[in-house]
Amino acid sequence: MKLPLSGLPFQRKVALLAIIAVGLLAGIVWVWPGAQNALFNPGAAPNPQQSQEPPFEGWWDARRVGDPYGTKVDGLLTFRGNPTRTFYGTGPVPRTKPQELWRYPKGGGMCAISSDENGPREWCGTGYTGQPAVFEREGRTWVVFGAYDKAVHFVDAKTGTDIIPKFETGDIIKGTVTIDPDGYPIVYTGSRDNFFRAIAFDGPKPRELWKISATAVKPTLWNDDWDASALILDDYLFEGGENGQFHIVKLNRGYGSDGKVSVKPELVFHTPSWDDQLLKDTKDNNVSVEGAVTVIGNVIYFANSGGLVQGWDISGLKEGKKPERVFRFWTGDDTDGALVADDQGFLYVGSEYERLNQTSKNNGQMMKLDPRKPDNPLVWKVDEQFRDGEKKGGIYGSPAIYKDLIIWGTNRGKIFGIDRETGQKRWELDMVRVHMSPVVVDGVLLAGDCRGEFSAWDISDTKAAPQQLWQMKPGSCIESTPAVWKGNIYFGTRGGGFHAFGIR
Repeated sequence: MKLPLSGLPFQRKVALLAIIAVGLLAGIVWVWPGAQNALFNPGAAPNPQQSQEPPFEGWWDARRVGDPYGTKVDGLLTFRGNPTRTFYGTGPVPRTKPQELWRYPKGGGMCAISSDENGPREWCGTGYTGQPAVFEREGRTWVVFGAYDKAVHFVDAKTGTDIIPKFETGDIIKGTVTIDPDGYPIVYTGSRDNFFRAIAFDGPKPRELWKISATAVKPTLWNDDWDASALILDDYLFEGGENGQFHIVKLNRGYGSDGKVSVKPELVFHTPSWDDQLLKDTKDNNVSVEGAVTVIGNVIYFANSGGLVQGWDISGLKEGKKPERVFRFWTGDDTDGALVADDQGFLYVGSEYERLNQTSKNNGQMMKLDPRKPDNPLVWKVDEQFRDGEKKGGIYGSPAIYKDLIIWGTNRGKIFGIDRETGQKRWELDMVRVHMSPVVVDGVLLAGDCRGEFSAWDISDTKAAPQQLWQMKPGSCIESTPAVWKGNIYFGTRGGGFHAFGIR
């Protein structure tokens, strides 16, 4: 296009050219927000602050990897801290050997008799996945956890004493509690006594607001325990049970005329975690859901002990639309750890090695999945198919994300640092049976094992071999995942006690 500038005064020419330039630039910015940076800095990525991306619409933004659960309660509120299971707490983590600040209880142990498929026996302390919740409330730091003495405990993080009395259930508590992220004084927890509960802690003693039985839905398979840590989003509770079912409950939270918190729950959806094909493939009915659910966008993911990984679309849940299954992948073996999602929407899945079938051998025990490719989601896999008598290989816990690493602990007693992009092992550490999930805060990896050792390594340089910073021995097998809050470290052991460590 030829511009008719000849004959115009110089000032008019300058003004017209300026108007045209502004218009062209505005057009570019309208077509591609953030292109201005690339236009004047060739090869540069668009500045996120200039990109003016539309606000996220959905249940949880996968890009919030490592973010706390929310802003209404300051704390580590659920297993691995948020809906992608990637928030592990806050530092600064001690780089020299910490001291024991307190032990709970001061004497004796939290123990009880409970029965499983192997019969009655004594269970002590806290167990597999039993991460405590740590949070700020009314000027003090609370530590809340379930234990093998059949109770939920509410402990002052500074003194290690009870804030309010314990809440007793009918059987042991294995899993991680969830504190309501929206500020309601409610803890959600399951028990082996057949019930999952909402418990208020806004008075001088805890009180039961609601409970649901493992037999409230049908069909069910396996048993009536509740291990998984619940997820609360927008007044909905998402929870899997060892009854083999996935449940969605509308909580209808509020406050009564007396100022006390209340709920009026409605079970709005449930579905078996298995299908006919899975039962045919596994040739057994062990399909319990022990891992916490994970959310990416509008899809909620979970796995079961049959090794079936599923994704359910919940985009229309608030409008009354039933969730629909949009993803199915069979790992081949027991998958009890929570699935972990990264900022690009990939899933990291760890499975045990028990059934010894060909699918388990093909898929490996550490997997990266792309749920956007449901027909062929396996991006890479790492084998951990060790078996020596009853000493089995594979993964029981959940991995940790740190920068370009994904970090798993194994039943064999290894901790692997794996390149997230390629699936290549960068390093490994030797321990003894790691069932808890590794934690990374401030570039420090924390992990415990069933030898009773708890260790810290500097992994800030992800390309280098980890450098051990310190090690301590609380005295018994450590199956529970630690919580790190303001640099202090909280976890229980199978020896009957719950411990706080830090720098005095």
